[in-house]
Amino acid sequence: MEPFLLKTGELSYFSIPSWEKISPSLSVGFSIREGGTSTGNFNSFNLALHVRDSDENVIENRKKLAAAINFPFSAWTTAEQVHGNNVEIITLAERGRGRNRLEDSISNTDGILTNVPDILLTSYYADCVPLYFFDPVKKIIGLAHAGWKGTVLKIGEKMVSEMIKNFNSRPEDIKVVIGPSIGQCCYEVNKQVINPLKAELTCIPDEAILVKGNEHFNLDLKKINNQIMIKAGILPQNIEISSLCTGCNTDLFFSHRMENGITGRMASWIGMRKDE
Repeated sequence: MEPFLLKTGELSYFSIPSWEKISPSLSVGFSIREGGTSTGNFNSFNLALHVRDSDENVIENRKKLAAAINFPFSAWTTAEQVHGNNVEIITLAERGRGRNRLEDSISNTDGILTNVPDILLTSYYADCVPLYFFDPVKKIIGLAHAGWKGTVLKIGEKMVSEMIKNFNSRPEDIKVVIGPSIGQCCYEVNKQVINPLKAELTCIPDEAILVKGNEHFNLDLKKINNQIMIKAGILPQNIEISSLCTGCNTDLFFSHRMENGITGRMASWIGMRKDE
């Protein structure tokens, strides 16, 4: 069953209603490409500052999303994504970093975790795999950015390890959603991608790599990240996987692969509002 539901209105976006039902103070979702002020290749709801869009347009778009999900823009907190597996714990001292300036983002980081309400964790995508983490018992939330390099580095496993180490989470309590990203249908790669994956990962399902011939393959990063989570101790029934492909649905999503690398970025987000 698809975990994401499209909420339509003045600003449309995808939410994860199953998690928001567990914790009504939680906001968690994924943006679409429409509804913003960006123009040209970034038309129109680009939320990333690193793609040469106008900073003013990006900030206006970010403020619009924050208002739509009932979070103050001052809570918007983001990291510099470098296709690695560094994970940082976000405290009140980091609240709001990177919201207005790329240079203020939490450096060299692709995974962020917090147990602090009124911090809105955000990260950015145009085909890579967004990973969402939620421990409803300890009230821990997190996001990780998993392209093929982050998948090789098992950033999902690192997130689980950091939740256990820093917050005493139990793996059986942790819920994971694997979000919209480029699907196997659209993600053709060569041996420069396949060889590191096979060298570093022992959990790749056979069906996740389809041979196309001429040393080209169609790759399913969602399936691989699912197996990484299971090996990290997450119960299979606590993992939900989106069927949405960013490559197939460029009416809804930006796609780096389908738009020749010149495009905007969607945002994933998760945050706990302060109790009323």
